[in-house]
Amino acid sequence: MRWIISIAILAMSVLPALADRQVTEDERARLTAAVQAEGCSGGKFEMDEDDQQFEVDDAVCADGKKYDLKFDMQMRLKRKNLD
Repeated sequence: MRWIISIAILAMSVLPALADRQVTEDERARLTAAVQAEGCSGGKFEMDEDDQQFEVDDAVCADGKKYDLKFDMQMRLKRKNLD
């Protein structure tokens, strides 16, 4: 029984890490253009497999503040949150 509980805990701790993946070079180019169109630059790019959305963490926008951005698969901005 302990073995089963240990495996279940391990699986639950690993699964969230599998939800995000690195973006491809093509996705990176399209995402960079989308971020720039919003008046922002930089940030860390990831693809959230669970939500099917692209995430940009810590993008610096025209107002000089950092934001977390989310884009859909067509590179349309879905959310812009102050970091």
